[in-house]
Order: sequence, then structure tokens, then C-alpha cells
Amino acid sequence: MHILTCIRRVIPDNTGMTECYIAPPCLEALRELYRDNDIVVVDKPAGLLSVPGRHPDNYDSALTRLQAIEPETRVVHRLDMATSGIMVFGLHADSHRALSRQFQDRLVSKAYVADVWGELEQESGEIDLPLRCDWPNRPRQMVDHEQGKSAFTRYQKMGSHNGYGRVWLEPVTGRSHQLRVHMAAIGHPILGCSFYAHEAARSAATRLHLHATKLSFVHPVTTKTLAFDCPVPF
Repeated sequence: MHILTCIRRVIPDNTGMTECYIAPPCLEALRELYRDNDIVVVDKPAGLLSVPGRHPDNYDSALTRLQAIEPETRVVHRLDMATSGIMVFGLHADSHRALSRQFQDRLVSKAYVADVWGELEQESGEIDLPLRCDWPNRPRQMVDHEQGKSAFTRYQKMGSHNGYGRVWLEPVTGRSHQLRVHMAAIGHPILGCSFYAHEAARSAATRLHLHATKLSFVHPVTTKTLAFDCPVPF
């Protein structure tokens, strides 16, 4: 298995890019959980982009680290930079196409663990709140019952952890920032969330306490069901 660390490239500052946010360097390794001729599954650390940004200084990402080993590696889905956990990539066009179709058709099983502000009253429940981009405040998202796209999350209370609520989250849809917005909308923002948490919740953790802990899907070539679990790092 490969342990993939920071990749940087130097490009003269004459690109004309208008993107102003530069991601801090992520020195933590990208850990491979599984690799064969068709796919690679990794544990992405918090603070690492899933794919490179437009600005040259945002080149380092899970995708570019993997492409340093296999240039044909293709991204199938994404995790927010601040979110850690399991990702799967295709290693050629056919596997990428088959995996992407599974995500599009919601045939993939995904689960996250989060620490949130306060303890949920209900043991389990569902959040059905449509989301759209808050354009003046990109990349923030917002609940919008008129123009938003369907967004659906199942949750289950796991108990408490270090005095805060711990929750199991299963996103049925895959909207940007969905879990963060949904938890904040029901009054339990995720700890360390710089976009949607109030100050007390935001400062309660040094990183976003959201981790993609489980992923299962059908192998695009062998058609066998693969299931991966990745322990919570916080």
C-alpha cells in the first residue's frame, strides 16, 4: 500500500487566476485502504482537497497524489476539504464510468460520524430540507424551499463524546455541504464547522468533526460488493 504525502508544483504568478483562497499545506498522508487494477480506495485526511483547485497553489489534492502513482486515476465523488474519510477513485475510464453511475443512481451506501453541539432529543430521524448555493457567499449553501434541490439525510444518535453529541449520518442525496447545513438547521451544528456553526460550536474543535467512516459499493469489474470502514480520528 502507498502512503502519499504533499505534492506541490511551482508556477509563475502570471496565470491571471482570480481565486483568492489558498488552502494551507496538508502534510498528513493520504492512506490507501485498497488498490487493484480498477479502483483505489483511500482515507483522505482533513485539510486535503479532493481535487486540485483552479489556483496553482491549490494543486495538492487526493486526486493529484494518486495520479502521481497512476496518471489515469479519475475522481468519482468528493469530500469537503475539511472532511476526512473514505473515498474511491477509478483507475481507468470503464471503472470510473461504472462507479459514477452507482453514485448517480444512489446505489452506494455511505455513512459519516459527526460530533455536534448539544445532544439530539430523538434517537433517530430524517432531515428533508432542499438546498441551493448561497451565491453571494459561495461556497456556502442554504435551505431554500422554493429553488433548492432535494436533500435528504438520515441520522441516528450514538451517545455523547467529550461532552458533545455524537451522531451517525447517512446522506441519501449528495448535495454540497449537505450534512453540515442539515445539522445546523436542526440546531446541532457540527463542531469545528467554519461555515454554519455558531462561535461556541466552531471553537469547540480544532478541525471539522465530520468523518466519512463507511462506504460500500459494487466493484465495477468483478461485480462483488465491497465494504470499507475507517475509524473516526477525533
